[in-house]
Amino acid sequence: MSTSISPRRLDWSEGRWTHDPVSAERRGDDLVVTAVEGSDAWLRTAYGFEHASEHGLIAPFPVGSAMEVEFTADFTEQFDQAGIFVRIDEERWIKSGVEFCDGELGAGAVVTDRRSDWSVGAVPGWSGHRLVIRVSRGDDAITVRGGVAGEPMRLLRLAPFDGAAEASAGPLVAAPSRAGLTVVFHSWRLTEADASIH
Repeated sequence: MSTSISPRRLDWSEGRWTHDPVSAERRGDDLVVTAVEGSDAWLRTAYGFEHASEHGLIAPFPVGSAMEVEFTADFTEQFDQAGIFVRIDEERWIKSGVEFCDGELGAGAVVTDRRSDWSVGAVPGWSGHRLVIRVSRGDDAITVRGGVAGEPMRLLRLAPFDGAAEASAGPLVAAPSRAGLTVVFHSWRLTEADASIH
């Protein structure tokens, strides 16, 4: 069941970390986050491994709402990633955003219900820009959109998601293959869910 949402900017202090980063420091209105080397989120599929060390700063995410994060980052190493983490529990979650893979920037999502999947598409034109990732929660699904700040966002994923479950969401950063990845988050917003998929 949807709830009425008053659009607002969330303060960084309203979230709790799924796993602590190396550092998370305020610089004016921004939050500057440095990831732990080897941090990631993945369950089983194809690779056989399980990772649950991502840095998600999460707060309640009710049906009928959308969460949006705006950030910049210098992605240079395999699987550098940032965006939004949506979590029900340790085996049901979604990470969505941008990721550096095989030498180029990609946008997509990993949707996990006891096993992870991965969808990604190349977005080389997004490199070097301030980016926005937005997740909207409906009665039975999550809609993921993303793009360059100030430009129209594109649909990245529509995925099933349990509307009866309590969920939390917020900014995500992970660095599976290196130390020193730092992401600057500029804003974190809670708004009404998107009215339509298209």
